[in-house]
Amino acid sequence: MVEWTDAERSAITGLWGKISVDEMGPQALARLLIVFPWTQRHFASFGNLSSPAAIMGNPKVAAHGRTVMGGLERAIKNMDNIKAAYAQLSKLHSEKLHVDPDNFRLLADCITVCVAMKFGPSGFTADVQEAWQKFLAVVVSALSRQYH
Repeated sequence: MVEWTDAERSAITGLWGKISVDEMGPQALARLLIVFPWTQRHFASFGNLSSPAAIMGNPKVAAHGRTVMGGLERAIKNMDNIKAAYAQLSKLHSEKLHVDPDNFRLLADCITVCVAMKFGPSGFTADVQEAWQKFLAVVVSALSRQYH
């Protein structure tokens, strides 16, 4: 179990309260698919992913990005037991979707980049980033749990 300080909880929930799932989700998933094109193999049913413009304009990418970011809310609401909150999602990604667990880390990195670009150095301070990256590391670990 992860120990959260009051400052970490405050930083994570404070940042989450400022994040627009509708904006950040599509941006982060599109960035993943553009920067790490091998991740596109999991999204063959999404249609045209042939260029950055096609990815950025793809409504299925945008919808799934919102779903992914919406899923982070489950972790926010279950910070004391993220592994249990994500157990079924880990099983789905491992057994049915066969997603490489490293992709979770890559997506977490893309989310962090998008958050940093949105809020800049005054809203995404080093202290906030430290707590946020700890949170995302716990989420990635929980999603990867079924693979171990």
